[in-house]
Amino acid sequence: MLRISKLTDYAIMVMVALSDRRGEVVSAQALAEITHLEAPTVSKVLKLLGRAGLVQSFRGKNGGYCVDRAAATISVAEIIAAIEGPIAMTECSVERGLCSQEPVCSLRGNWRRISSAVAEAIEGVSLAEMTLPVGARKPPIQIATWNA
Repeated sequence: MLRISKLTDYAIMVMVALSDRRGEVVSAQALAEITHLEAPTVSKVLKLLGRAGLVQSFRGKNGGYCVDRAAATISVAEIIAAIEGPIAMTECSVERGLCSQEPVCSLRGNWRRISSAVAEAIEGVSLAEMTLPVGARKPPIQIATWNA
């Protein structure tokens, strides 16, 4: 089964909360209260999002975090990559040399095609779309298929 981690799910929740307050500086504690998540978890997520350039951090008494990009310009894929790393179905579809079976396996090329299709589908979903009710979204994402 394909599944993102809880931390990535929480990161999307935090990004939605911040995008609802675009341009405002919001403390990690306030974001924890808004999202109903534990403060240490929110802090961890914010550090990772900050490293990826998705949020800005400000120190001091009135410090906190903000998003200055519109939610429509932030893809869910960017958030996933900030928390999980490159979007890939297998390690070998990211880079060579990570799998002991590589010398005898002929599947890498196909895994790369599948990983690309999944990444493209996720890149097509914006943070803004994640805030909409299901019926208000764009038509379902079509994942390209190929003949074997």
